[in-house]
Amino acid sequence: MSLHGKVALVTGAGQGIGRAIALRLAKEGTDIALVDLNEEKILAVARKIEALGRKTAIFTADISDQKQVYAAVDHAEKVLDGFDIMVNNAGIAQVQAIADVTPEEFEKIQQVNVGGTLWGIQAAAKKFIERKQKGKIINASSIAGHNGFALLGVYSATKFAVRALTQAAAQEYASQGITVNAYCPGVVGTDMWVEIDKRFSEITGVPEGETYKKYVEGIALGRAQTPEDVANFVAYLAGPDSDYMTGQAPLIDGGMVYR
Repeated sequence: MSLHGKVALVTGAGQGIGRAIALRLAKEGTDIALVDLNEEKILAVARKIEALGRKTAIFTADISDQKQVYAAVDHAEKVLDGFDIMVNNAGIAQVQAIADVTPEEFEKIQQVNVGGTLWGIQAAAKKFIERKQKGKIINASSIAGHNGFALLGVYSATKFAVRALTQAAAQEYASQGITVNAYCPGVVGTDMWVEIDKRFSEITGVPEGETYKKYVEGIALGRAQTPEDVANFVAYLAGPDSDYMTGQAPLIDGGMVYR
């Protein structure tokens, strides 16, 4: 699999899974546009990518804002002289009993997880079509996009929505040579899961660390997932070996949810 000379944009690239995806794609020969709210973090990732001999572009953006997402794609094309792969990775979690979700909380997670993915699909597809080329769009769903989980109800709903957008976009853009797929991680050892575990502790009263431990114990392969585990699969989705795959949202979770 070779991605040499391709240009990819990764949202949420400053840490966790997004950072791992950006570094893995760079190792495959891809130039990377890094998008995040935290400029300091993406600058640190950019230095690592440049040390690998690849070019980078950085852009701070709130992905819930359609105009900012379009601007990020335009910036990537201009600075890196191309545009081939869009990874809509950025997202937020929400741990809350359904009865306690406020309109403000609901609106925020919808705007980021669903809206951010929608705007990323739009902007990338528009750019591929303008450039008269094929392209790949890759979205972040979750095991919670296949199963709804207690205290993660609205988060699960957003990840189900990402799967729906992935399927619909795959059908709408297939005739233009654009594939759209998603990846569905499980329990990944990132800052997001630290926050999820902390919120579970606050709501249920269990000691911090117990929720994380419980979920990890349910993984068939016997360990928590690393960001690199996810990045390895995203590299496949970004590469030519997945050219005949579209509209899919495979689980990459070490054996937790089975479909």
